[in-house]
Amino acid sequence: QVQVVESGGGLVQSGGSLRLSCVASASGFSLDSFVMGWFRQAPGKEREGVSCISSRGRTTYYADSVKGRFTISRDNAKNMVYLQMNSLKPEDTAVYYCATTYSPTMCPIMRDDYNYWGQGTQVTVSS
Repeated sequence: QVQVVESGGGLVQSGGSLRLSCVASASGFSLDSFVMGWFRQAPGKEREGVSCISSRGRTTYYADSVKGRFTISRDNAKNMVYLQMNSLKPEDTAVYYCATTYSPTMCPIMRDDYNYWGQGTQVTVSS
C-alpha cells in the first residue's frame, strides 16, 4: 500500500507564489520507480493533469496553462515531490492532488494512469 499526503496549499493574491509538497510512503518496497504527478480540480470541472516528473527526474511535463509558471521537482531520498507555483492566477484556484504509480520511465498525465492519490490541498488565488 502506498500513502500520499500533500501540504502547502493556502490563500494567495494574484501574482503570488506557493509551494506544494507531497510525501509518498510505502511499506516493504521502494518508490524509486514511481512517477509522481500533480493534478487539480476546480469546482464544477474535471480533474486535470498539471505536471508530472519521471522516477529519476529526467522527464517532466507541464500543462500548457501552467508552463513557465510552475516547476516540479522531486527528492527520492525523502520520497518527496514539490510543485513551485509562481505568478498565480485566479484560474489556478482548485484542489491540488498529488498522485503516484509504478512507472520506471514514463511521465503520464492522465488521471487513470495513477493508482495512488492524496486527499488534496486547497489553493485559492484571489484577484
